[in-house]
Amino acid sequence: MTVIVDTNVPLVANRSSHASEDCVEICVDRLVQITNGEMKLAVDYQVLEDRRGIINEYRNKLNPSGQPGVGDAFLKWVETNWTNPDLCDLVEITPIIGQKINFAEFPNDPALSNFDDDDRKFVAVACAHSGKPPILQAVDSKWHNFLGALTQNGVTVDYLCLGNTQNPDEA
Repeated sequence: MTVIVDTNVPLVANRSSHASEDCVEICVDRLVQITNGEMKLAVDYQVLEDRRGIINEYRNKLNPSGQPGVGDAFLKWVETNWTNPDLCDLVEITPIIGQKINFAEFPNDPALSNFDDDDRKFVAVACAHSGKPPILQAVDSKWHNFLGALTQNGVTVDYLCLGNTQNPDEA
């Protein structure tokens, strides 16, 4: 199984949010499954800008040394393995020139017009990947208003911590 991991999952695994202990354990378990090779990770590569948006976001929010938390260790694993096709799928997405943050692969649906700019890369990867992998989500409540539209556009969001959602600024 291939998955896309929203940044709040490793943040929760680092215990850097107000999530419950059960939520932390679930996030840790999923990251361990990925790093043990039980699940494959999908990340983006943006050809026009020669960048990796998801990995860059992980770097901005986690400690790349791999210490002290499980989420930090996940980032270190990603940086080591993102080009290994047995462990990671590198998915090409295309930034749209002239738009703040948007991708050709992001659904052209008016119901998603106010979807968070920073999270569009996760959705674009889900849409561009041939297997349509789910996006793992922990505590980011801002996705809830868009679940219906995302589902209608073939995007699956797997909330690991239902009942533990919070303000996205805290995640």
